[in-house]
Amino acid sequence: MTSDKKSMINGLCTIHYGWIIMVTGTLCIFASLGLGRFSLGMLLPAMGRDLQLSYLQMGLIGTLNFIGYLIAVLLCGRLTRRFGARRVIAAALTCSGVSMLLIGWAPNLYLIFILYLLTGIGSGLSNVPMLSLISSWFSSNQRGQAAGFVAIGSGFAIIMSGKLIPYLNTIYDQGWRVSWLVLGSLVLGVAVICYLVLRNSPQQCGLLPVGMTADRQPEKGRVLLVDGPRIGSSFILRCAAIYFLFGFTYIIYATFIVTALVQDKGFTEAVAGNFWSWVGLLSLFSGPVFGIFSDRFGRRPGLMLVFAIQAMAYLLIALDLPTFFLYLSIGLYGIVLWSVPAIMAALVGDYAGAERVATLFGFVTFIFGLGQASGPFLTGILAEISGSFASSFLMTAVLALMAVIFSAFLPKKQH
Repeated sequence: MTSDKKSMINGLCTIHYGWIIMVTGTLCIFASLGLGRFSLGMLLPAMGRDLQLSYLQMGLIGTLNFIGYLIAVLLCGRLTRRFGARRVIAAALTCSGVSMLLIGWAPNLYLIFILYLLTGIGSGLSNVPMLSLISSWFSSNQRGQAAGFVAIGSGFAIIMSGKLIPYLNTIYDQGWRVSWLVLGSLVLGVAVICYLVLRNSPQQCGLLPVGMTADRQPEKGRVLLVDGPRIGSSFILRCAAIYFLFGFTYIIYATFIVTALVQDKGFTEAVAGNFWSWVGLLSLFSGPVFGIFSDRFGRRPGLMLVFAIQAMAYLLIALDLPTFFLYLSIGLYGIVLWSVPAIMAALVGDYAGAERVATLFGFVTFIFGLGQASGPFLTGILAEISGSFASSFLMTAVLALMAVIFSAFLPKKQH
């Protein structure tokens, strides 16, 4: 590293550079997941009308994105070890941004399938290394808080897409194409920022992780579980099962809630977009609040509380209830939306150690991705059969309750 770069870092480190990493991470998740994935729910109604898509085809678009995400997760550990998180994240965001730009020009559905698969690859190759990087930059007692703030990047993207996409649809004949062009350009801008700002470890800045002092450094190789944090351990497998259930359930709601509001509940697209923006606004509190809760009271009670709230949100949208309960469902979903990724990243980081967290969290995220990939596809099939999304939302409520039970068997917080 040149002396000029070191001087810049030292100047920025009047506040710990870890906090700058955290803010940049929030931008990264804003672009990779928020714009690359969660904007799809707002885009699908207009895309469906213009391209005459069936429910199954809508579900397949989302599923192919998650297949790309799965492919990326399998490569994350190896690529991060070889090239470093900073380069991998910047290249991955570039992949997502370019593919999103091309979707705006795609002449047919089959090309959209391929391009959105590439968007998913970019999302996975940026999201997992970014959350793993947080484990390197923050000590255990602040890791949940930091991961929580990073996770809310998607919330900002949801707020923006809920307002921007309906507006563009009103002023352009094919506003969804313009939306893809705008969103892709934003992702490319964030890729540049991440390349310039991110650093692979606190040691690069001559620092210790945030919250760690020289006299409290852990012994090298120290782990807190008897069987060790390896992929085949019961602890990692339990984490993977819980994360699978989260991936399967939350993405069904995120992908189809706007379409359900428009086609099942009779709302206009603009009103449904306002609902989606409220999800994004409320979700800004989810990561920090529940991340801090898990830092203080433990990852296990944090996950149990979050999944219980999610189960209620899914049940309320599944049942034919007065409109008030629809508002309540959206509110409950929003206030816990990014809490599970934040808590899970902190949980794995607690036991893995900086040198292994990318590999182990990558495995857990791969299983999570299987849930994401299968959720929209199965929902599309159920919606085709039943003519609505009610049965899918009821299924997600049951699975969220299963996640509460699984979380109860995680180990207690270690100090």
